Amino acid sequence: MDGDIRQYLLHRPPAPVADGEGDGPKPLLIAFHGRGADAAELRAKTRLERAATARGMLVAFPEGLGHGWGAGAQATKQRPDPALDVRFTEALIKHLVRTERADPDQVYVAGFSNGGSMALRMAAERPALLAGAASVSGQLPTGAAAVEPTGSVPVMVVYGADDPVRPLSGLPSPPPDPEEPILPTRSARDSAAAFAAAGGAGEPVTRAEKGYDRTVWRLGKDAPGGDRRPGGTVQLLVVDDAGHTWPGSTVPPPEGFGPVSTALDATDTILDFFTDPGPGR
Repeated sequence: MDGDIRQYLLHRPPAPVADGEGDGPKPLLIAFHGRGADAAELRAKTRLERAATARGMLVAFPEGLGHGWGAGAQATKQRPDPALDVRFTEALIKHLVRTERADPDQVYVAGFSNGGSMALRMAAERPALLAGAASVSGQLPTGAAAVEPTGSVPVMVVYGADDPVRPLSGLPSPPPDPEEPILPTRSARDSAAAFAAAGGAGEPVTRAEKGYDRTVWRLGKDAPGGDRRPGGTVQLLVVDDAGHTWPGSTVPPPEGFGPVSTALDATDTILDFFTDPGPGR
């Protein structure tokens, strides 16, 4: 792809039974790892393939170039082509539709941290390609690297209230990084609200649930693409006592990333949202 060999791990659901039941097109989830990590690390942390098996879902864990993703629209020395990973993701989806019978009407993206921002970029710039997107600890880039949502798509943002790496309030002035610039970001709420606005949503409703707060915007039917998922929502889940981590994970986070919440299983919550992106229950 564009001169690079791109790799991914693929989880296939169990083979269909002998009578052919379940042999039709399968939902597909593209899951982006965080910056400095890899596909295997995200697979272990999220156990997405276990939850996906019960749903007959394919899960692809692509490897980012240089262990990261071009989640922003600004060219940098390390990533001179800021649209490279968008094109790669499009190509991967087309490949899996062709080779694995992925259902083009049930394609989803999710990710953690920089990978969460990459998932949000795909949802912002290619909403017609996706049936839903989710980000854990990832926000929309802003400033010169800004990514703006362009259509209606169900989106869930899961964020730790005590994230010490990428604060809930955003990172408008990130520290310099000699290896790869860290992009400035909107707050988690502003990231979700941008998708709500692009989807013609009205005012949000926030309620406290056990261990987290859930804010829900109902997507409108008159926004571009709004008729594809009637009743869809944008949701922000702010998790109490959680850091820059994947809620519900049993894998210990790196030092300095903060605690992992057990009040919420982000994996099941995200996949349930993809199945039914309506108002949270």
